[in-house]
Parts: sequence; structure tokens; C-alpha cells
Amino acid sequence: MAAAAPPPNPVPVAYQAFTSSAVPDWLNKGDNAWQMVSATLVGLQSVPGLVILYGSVVKKKWAVNSAFMALYAFAAVVLCWVTWAYKMSFGDKLLPFWGKAGPALGQKFLIKQAVLPETTHYHKNGTLETATIAPFFPMASMVWFQCVFAAITLILLAGSVLGRMNIKAWMTFVPLWLTFSYTVGAFSLWGGGFLFHWGVMDYSGGYVIHLSSGIAGLTTAYWVGPRSTKDRERFPPNNVLLMLAGAGLLWMGWAGFNGGDPYTANIDSSMAVLNTNICAATSLLVWTWLDVIFFKKPSVIGAVQGMITGLVCITPAAGLVQGWAAIIMGILSGSVPWFTMMIVHKRWTLLQKIDDTLGVFHTHAVAGYLGGILTGLFAEPELCALFLPVTNSRGGVYGGSGGVQVLKQIVGGAFIIGWNVVVTSVLCVAISWVIPLRMPEEQLLIGDDAVHGEEAYALWGDGEKYDSTQHGMFSDDTTHHKAPSGATQVV
Repeated sequence: MAAAAPPPNPVPVAYQAFTSSAVPDWLNKGDNAWQMVSATLVGLQSVPGLVILYGSVVKKKWAVNSAFMALYAFAAVVLCWVTWAYKMSFGDKLLPFWGKAGPALGQKFLIKQAVLPETTHYHKNGTLETATIAPFFPMASMVWFQCVFAAITLILLAGSVLGRMNIKAWMTFVPLWLTFSYTVGAFSLWGGGFLFHWGVMDYSGGYVIHLSSGIAGLTTAYWVGPRSTKDRERFPPNNVLLMLAGAGLLWMGWAGFNGGDPYTANIDSSMAVLNTNICAATSLLVWTWLDVIFFKKPSVIGAVQGMITGLVCITPAAGLVQGWAAIIMGILSGSVPWFTMMIVHKRWTLLQKIDDTLGVFHTHAVAGYLGGILTGLFAEPELCALFLPVTNSRGGVYGGSGGVQVLKQIVGGAFIIGWNVVVTSVLCVAISWVIPLRMPEEQLLIGDDAVHGEEAYALWGDGEKYDSTQHGMFSDDTTHHKAPSGATQVV
């Protein structure tokens, strides 16, 4: 008779307790995975995306400095965010537009279920219009997801002051602006502040991120002052192909930027990703066509700008509009910022005086405000119900209270503009009392080597001799005669 098979090894009690606590009943693994992937995609937009784009789109002598400004901002924001800024943006209310500062570091805080702000609107029977939303993932996922949004805002702002802002002043500016400007917009529109309860729509940061970075970038550029005269007259990209690689990371990363904001892997998330790509593609094509019509040549840099304005414009509306509206928004985002950049900027004396290096005002502030207003026009009622705490929210084209929504969007954007102009100005003036905002003239003349002691491209070493037979386009004698004996040049 065959011996009975031994019983399977029992699962240790300690392991059972660990797994049950590691995966509590409320945690949805799919939602949590998508949230972490989305956060990573947004992080990749900054490092390496904007690090590569900034390092490539500027003059060679500013490649290292521009890339480092982005890299430093990302790291500084991460530390400030978990230490005090997250709770100022999404914590308990201190003021109608600001949360109470505090750390988001404790284990008990981070492993619990994430909770979004609840509305204070009530039915006549005293019940809430919309109950508190509880995403099915831990608070740690929420903290990191919102952190990468805060970080990219500072990096976008940096695009306005590349090529002349004192790096020490920038290192001081980053935590201060995060604390006194970004957190206010985030709490007001997302964290349960007065604009959130009023029903202003900002699905994924058209106002909180893009309008604020564009306005603050222009304001900072005013206080820092312009680049050197030579740099303003001629500022060619040092590597157009690498710039396209950075732009590509920015575009593809936007799937996390807009797709992660329903806080669940649902239908709204899928629509947001599709609308994002529809609008970006349309905007890129429209900008390119306008360049061909008026300047006779399609510009690669122009195409990237059109791509960015499309991504920015759809951001406040991505999960709230239908695909046909995304196309219309793409047409407008490829033409309105093009007009302000190519026509209005050249004729408006104030904009001519302010040296906005990468045109962040046009690509982010104009496109972001435009997208916010168009959200108030095209937001579809059923999709609004999945996102907003205010019942019967709808865009203007759907009748009812839609006309009021457009007004709310205009007022909400105006608040972000006003706050950023004032606070950014105060911070720049305060920093200038301690650290000069602008680099000294010697550094402006030399660039990276003077500021960092490093250069982007070391094509020849010190004392190395250039020999056309070894380093020229042709290094053999098959098609060209060799250079005369001794024809070398010290580089």
C-alpha cells in the first residue's frame, strides 16, 4: 500500500498576519499600481524629460546650468513636500486658500487609506451632496503622486529664467515659491479650498501648475532681468535631436499627468489619456501649418511648442470633455498661443522688455488659461459628476448653469494670476536683498564653465592636437590627399 502524501507545509501565522496587513481590504492593487505608474510617468517628464529638453534647447554654454536648474528643483521639492508642503496643499484648512503645514513622513500616516477633501455643500435634508472620496490606495501613493506635480511646476517656471539667473538665488527661490505660492493654488483648487467648493474645474493642473508657472515665470524674469545682449540676439539650441527626445518624454509622460487624476484606473482615466493625445497632436499640426503659411518653413522647435500648448490646454479638461471638444481645443491651443507669441509679443512693449527665455508665458500661462475657460464651455455633465463635488456642473454648451461655469473658470484663473504676480514679486525682492538674482557679467559671458566648472561637451582635451588625417571627415587617403606633414593645430 502506497504511503500517504505528506500534508502541505502550513503558512506561518506570522506571514498570514503580515500579508493581511500589507494588503488591507480597502486596497485595490490595480488602482494602486496605476497611481504609482502615473506618478513615475510624471516624474520622468521632469527627470530626464525636462532636464534633457532644457539642456538641449539652450545655447551650448548654458546646457549644464539649464539642466541642473531642473534637476535641483526636483530634488529640493521632494524634500520640502514631505516635510511640510503636502499638508499645506491637501491637509486640514488653515485659511480658505491654505492648509496647515506639517510632515507627511510618519508610518501611521503613510500606510492608511488616502482620502480626498469632501464638499461642504448639503442637501436640504442635511445630507452631503457628495460623500468623501476614498481612493483605494495608501496615502503614500497620494503623497508621491502630488509631489511630482509640484516638482514639475517649479521646473516649468525655470524655463523663463534660463541663461542668467544666479544659481544660488534659484536654490533659495525653489522652497520659498513652493511654500508660499504653489501650495495656495493646490489647496484652493484641489485640497478643499474656496475655489474647490465653489466648483471651479481644474482636472489636472491647467491652473494649479501651468497658469501659475507661466505667470510666476514671467514675473521672475522681470525681476531677474534679461540675458546678455549677445544671448538675446542669438540663442540657438545646441542639440535639436536631443531636444526632441526630451519633448517626447514630456508628451508620453502626460499619460500619467492626466490619466492618474481620477485616482483610479477607470473609464474617466482612459478618456483623459485619449483626449490628451488628440489635443496635443491637433495643436502640433496647427502650429506647424501656421509656421508654414506665415514663415514658409515648418519649424521643429515650433512643432514642440505646439505640442506643449496642446498638452497644457487639455490638462484642465482632460477627463471632463468629449473627443470632439479635444479637437476644437487642439485647434485653439495651436493658434491662440501662436498668435500671442509671434504677433502680440513682438508688438507689446511690456512683453518685449521681459526676457522670458523659453516663452513659458505663452506655452503655459496663455494655453493653461485658455484651457480652463474652454473647460467651462465644453465640460460634459456626466463626466463632471465623476469629478466635481458640486451637483449639476456642466459646460456652457450644455445649457442650464453652464454659462455660470465659464464665469467661475475666469475668476478662478484670475485669482491664480493675481496671487502669483504678488507673491513671486515679494519673494524675488526679498531674495535680492541677500543674494543677487542675476549672475555677474563674467559668468554671463562665459556660461557653464564659470558657474559650475563643467561643460556639456568636451570635444577636445587641453593641449590635444587636431590632425585632419585623424579627426577630419575623412581619416584615410581613399578620397582626399593627406594633409601636408606637420599640418596640425593645437586646440
